[in-house]
Amino acid sequence: MTSPVRPSTVQDVARVAGVSAMTVSRALNAPDKLTPETLKRVREAIEQMGYVPNAMASGLRLSRARLVAAMLPTLVGPVFQEMIQSLDSALNRLGYQLMVGCTGYDAAHEAELLRTVIQRRPDGIIMTGITASEDGRRALLASRIPVVETWDYTDAPIDMLVGFSHVAIGTAVADYFASRGHRQLGIVSGNDARAQARIQAFKARAGELGLPPVTVSLTASPSTLGAGRQGLADILMRAPATSAVFCSSDTLALGALIEAQHKGVDVPGTLAVMGLGDQEFAKDAPPALTTVRVDGTRIGQLAAELIVSRAEGRTVDQPRIDIGFSIVTRSST
Repeated sequence: MTSPVRPSTVQDVARVAGVSAMTVSRALNAPDKLTPETLKRVREAIEQMGYVPNAMASGLRLSRARLVAAMLPTLVGPVFQEMIQSLDSALNRLGYQLMVGCTGYDAAHEAELLRTVIQRRPDGIIMTGITASEDGRRALLASRIPVVETWDYTDAPIDMLVGFSHVAIGTAVADYFASRGHRQLGIVSGNDARAQARIQAFKARAGELGLPPVTVSLTASPSTLGAGRQGLADILMRAPATSAVFCSSDTLALGALIEAQHKGVDVPGTLAVMGLGDQEFAKDAPPALTTVRVDGTRIGQLAAELIVSRAEGRTVDQPRIDIGFSIVTRSST
């Protein structure tokens, strides 16, 4: 159970630094007017508390902004589109607007972008994945702005969470392939933190099942068709006996299907291919693509409801929600 709490203020920083609120204001806006010793003490207090100045504190904001910010790792990958569309629709119904920012799979950029967003004091912030940077996490905690982390799972979220376990996905896919008699497994995957969690779980489960070492081909995120083709070519060159490949996105999996066709490899007769995301094209791929389905629509709806409840002062009884996932079996396996 969580409830709204007060954000850190100039007065809080002043108390920790042992100075006046006016001195803190000068440190932020006119640092040359302070002695080096005083400026150092104030900046250390700001860093300790993760305090971010409120850019809307000049009195221009007389009521809530009714604005929610969503942080995405990429604006071009299709895997998050379902969640964002659902989030935008749900927020609109509740009288709020959505602003989207791109972190670029980069922890430092994520922290910088978060500090910029926090200064605008939105009514809530929705993260795609668990906050990657310690600086970003500290700033979010200090801001006391309602936060929902999505598309991942942890027992220690910043505030609230709607997601699923990537470890559980990796384990389940390895079990799926093994149950169909596949022994030599491969992975074509992005190299972001969530993908790495799936890879490690997939490899660990394959080892527990007594299977040979998994062949892994990594590609930069976000994924592309070309990377999927190159990834499968790499795996088949290093481990020609590979009979099943798990791709970290449907886009990579479609690229793998194209490469298999190019090389004359029969799917699923010789090679089984699975993606992740259940994108619209997956069911129409040649052959139809088996994939891990995550309900992005539900993630968006629940995230919107949690944010608005907290923004409007209501208690949230279930701050962590695991929506799970499913494997949608089609012709490619």
